[in-house]
Amino acid sequence: MKTKAAVLFEANKPFEIVELELDGPGPGEVLIRYVAAGLCHSDFHLIDGVFSPRFPIVGGHEGSGIIEEVGPGVTKVKPGDHVVCSYVPNCGTCRYCSTGRQNLCDLSEMIPQGSMPDGSFRFRWGKEDCGAMCMLGTFSERAIVLQHSVVKVDDWIPLEAAVLVGCGVPAGWGTSVYAGGVGVGDTVVIYGVGGLGINAVQGAVSAGAKYVVVVDPVAMKRSFALEFGATHAFADAAAAAEKVDELTWGQGADQALILVGVVDEEVVQNATAIIGKGGTVVVTGLAAEDELTVHVSGADLTMNQKTIKGSLFGSSNPQYDIVRLLRLYNAGRLRLDELITTKYTLEQVNEGYQDLFDGKNIRGVIVY
Repeated sequence: MKTKAAVLFEANKPFEIVELELDGPGPGEVLIRYVAAGLCHSDFHLIDGVFSPRFPIVGGHEGSGIIEEVGPGVTKVKPGDHVVCSYVPNCGTCRYCSTGRQNLCDLSEMIPQGSMPDGSFRFRWGKEDCGAMCMLGTFSERAIVLQHSVVKVDDWIPLEAAVLVGCGVPAGWGTSVYAGGVGVGDTVVIYGVGGLGINAVQGAVSAGAKYVVVVDPVAMKRSFALEFGATHAFADAAAAAEKVDELTWGQGADQALILVGVVDEEVVQNATAIIGKGGTVVVTGLAAEDELTVHVSGADLTMNQKTIKGSLFGSSNPQYDIVRLLRLYNAGRLRLDELITTKYTLEQVNEGYQDLFDGKNIRGVIVY
């Protein structure tokens, strides 16, 4: 069959809208018709060099849709099911899945080469194989994905809102609740309140934090964070540090959560400095693999028993937490609709990313 998709043919070039050939589903695979796709900063890393993909590649790793066909051996879903994609596939049986760490499943392909686990491809541009970001390629009308990459969700929940729990919501919410271990009465500092950071705010508030301090240079995002429950918002790290020192009587924050679009040395140093004894820094944002971004005092870590840790998918469990978060939304306990700043057509994908970098969007969503 044919499908229209936003494809990257080389780095530092915009997405091109082209028509691709798409194979049918093989064993363990499903055909999904996407209803919505989130415009996450991570997809732009295919362009800016943070990731080094194999080109050409279909962008998009945040998606929701409806199953149209299933291949042999598929047991998780059936045609007509509403699903949210997990950019971290989860087989359920590997060492990590079987010990409750589905976000680290051996099937995970975080260096987005775009092939299936066996090295084959389902998209084709003429005679050339075309990859799919995180084995999903949500910037396409349809795609073939692993059954391990979809999570069946309640069909009364609007898929245009549900799309956000494929990446940004669990990654941010889980950074606070799971990776950060935010508890009642804690002081939390969140660096970056875009599509992930705003959900770290929601997670920290739901966990009972006393103070939720955000740092972001964009005024609109600071205002948005305050509407979502942040107690203080600052344009720069120095001002935030001064306030945290005042709020905690010099003891420092309990957690510092890094969710900026591109992590660098400075934000890691600021985060490590702002936490007090026994505090935790969580790095959920990304940087290029060859960039050494964590340079702090080892003596500070030891003498003050501080922790710096990374977190993938907010240390959430895709099969459980995607459904859990959507049911919190259904109960009015999690805000999703308000996170969608602008809706776009597929043809507007580059416009959507420009709006992101211009500080206009918390989250842009492509609606098919």
